[in-house]
Amino acid sequence: MQKPKLVYTTYIRSTPKDVWAAITKPEFTAQYWGKMTNVSDWKRGSKWEHHNPDHEVWITGKVLESNPPKRLVLSWADPDDLADKSRVTFEIAAMEDMTCLVVTHDKLKAGSKMLKGVSTGWPKVLSSMKTFLETRVAERGWSATQPRSIFFQPGESAFKGVAVLPIGEIGVIIYI
Repeated sequence: MQKPKLVYTTYIRSTPKDVWAAITKPEFTAQYWGKMTNVSDWKRGSKWEHHNPDHEVWITGKVLESNPPKRLVLSWADPDDLADKSRVTFEIAAMEDMTCLVVTHDKLKAGSKMLKGVSTGWPKVLSSMKTFLETRVAERGWSATQPRSIFFQPGESAFKGVAVLPIGEIGVIIYI
């Protein structure tokens, strides 16, 4: 039986160097990844860790490949369940005035807690990264431990002439 594989492709109006930095530099990951940070020297064979705001390790692994700013491959495991190891590959390529980022999370166990978490987590993280890199506006009101429904607080926006108004659990963008 083949293990589940998740593939996410996004186009970001940024450079490959900035996308690489957004993935590998803690001061950037904290801006868009629910205040979480990725910590390593990013050399092949090195340990890497994903920390919460209290510096507790949430995910750990090894750097399997590192070719800045084009490709990064990591093993990925919950430190409480190291046997449930998967792999994440970041492929970064310049495309005209944008960068194509393909994130592949594979070698996941079918039905696992990790599969459930990352299948909802990656879309949120990648959307937030794209917004951060394109606007340089840090997210507010979202942490990796709490769900969030909108990037901005009610009445705020990164763009002039746009207001975000709450309606129940979702946000609606109103152009003014």
